Amino acid sequence: MSNPQTLFDKVWGAHVIHARPDGTDLLWVDRHFVHEGSHHAFRKLAARNMVLAEPGLTFGVTDHYAPTRGAPASDDIAGMIQTLKANAQTHGLEHFALGDPRQGIVHVIGPEQGLTLPGLVIVCGDSHTSTHGAFGSVAFGIGATDVAHVLATQTIWQRRPRAMRITVEGTLSPGVTAKDIALAWIAELGADGARGHAIEYAGSAIRALSMEGRLTLCNMSIEGGGRFGMIAPDEVTLDYVKGRPYAPGDWDRATAAWLALQSDADAAFAREVTLTATDIAPTLTWGTSPDQAVPITGHVPQDATRDVLDYMGLRIGDPLNGTPVDQVFIGSCTNARIEDLRAAAAVLRGRKARVPGLVSPGSSAIKRQAEEEGLDAVFVQAGLDWVASGCSMCVGMNGDLVAPGKRCASTTNRNFKGRQGPGARTHLMSPAMVAAAAVTGTLTDVRPLLEGRER
Repeated sequence: MSNPQTLFDKVWGAHVIHARPDGTDLLWVDRHFVHEGSHHAFRKLAARNMVLAEPGLTFGVTDHYAPTRGAPASDDIAGMIQTLKANAQTHGLEHFALGDPRQGIVHVIGPEQGLTLPGLVIVCGDSHTSTHGAFGSVAFGIGATDVAHVLATQTIWQRRPRAMRITVEGTLSPGVTAKDIALAWIAELGADGARGHAIEYAGSAIRALSMEGRLTLCNMSIEGGGRFGMIAPDEVTLDYVKGRPYAPGDWDRATAAWLALQSDADAAFAREVTLTATDIAPTLTWGTSPDQAVPITGHVPQDATRDVLDYMGLRIGDPLNGTPVDQVFIGSCTNARIEDLRAAAAVLRGRKARVPGLVSPGSSAIKRQAEEEGLDAVFVQAGLDWVASGCSMCVGMNGDLVAPGKRCASTTNRNFKGRQGPGARTHLMSPAMVAAAAVTGTLTDVRPLLEGRER
């Protein structure tokens, strides 16, 4: 009789090529995504006259520097985009380039194209690769040296993390989303609360989430210190994958294997955390770390440090509700899928934004779908800018920035100092909450604005 295994144990174990006594394993990599920042790794290969081990398993994506309005913001940015294109051509990679109707943010188009599948090991030189774990895959970000190693060998050395389970039971209240679950658990456990762990999300509230919600939750796993996040595949997963361009041909065989990827009943986790869904309210950050978050009805806490308060322009005891904002941003690999845009549009429809803002869909396909549904018109009529797909103002590499000292309500995943531009003050929240901030000009509770409206 074998020992009971977690979902993580099953996927990780199936990919181990060689195990060292020190707990470091050599893993086979099923999918490797590269973007504009991967040029260092390609340069390492070129210096050694090496070719890719498995070019059919590597996919290039233009996203971090992708212009959302017209041409690239600078010659340097244009050069980064061109370098990825040249590397993809040299090595024969599938490349989701600018102008490609499939182009978008890597962690959006991987699932969208059916490249992200249950039971895979997926890596990318981007920390939010954890997003793909929503399908029951082991997915994590890697550094430039590791990117080169994967390109050359299709393998990676990794120390095996411990398994942790976060269970959320019950039904989320109206106006509460996966983003609020993520911010709530990170605020409760801290930025290092899951350090060294592979997180599995479980419970009735998790099973009730759409794939879009699950992607948001797994995306934020690393903000609480987790190595990555996972959710066991179920019928929601299968319904999402079916018919995608890269979905497997032998569907029945594939789905039978996927549905077997469940933690065994008696599987042991190094840590267990349980949350009650009804205890979670619309949540947002007040400081410069994702764990510095409170419900919208909360206040800046007593233990806030002077440097954070000075940077954010806040005082201990200040209520978050009613704090003026200067602009809003809806986008990023965290919250720019069609469900996110619909949620924001439900708040904005028939209303005017009091502050400027940018809406950048997660992919070109989502942009087209949103336009077919008339969501773009809702945003434009409200006074927000509807732009092309890319990482955009999440990280500010393409020229979309928050000005110094300005306060932005944002659907992104990080609120570090300077993340959206030097001196930018970022408050993380859900798309509906950002839309509420747009129409009121302040950080505000979205729930009254949703009354009587269908999402």
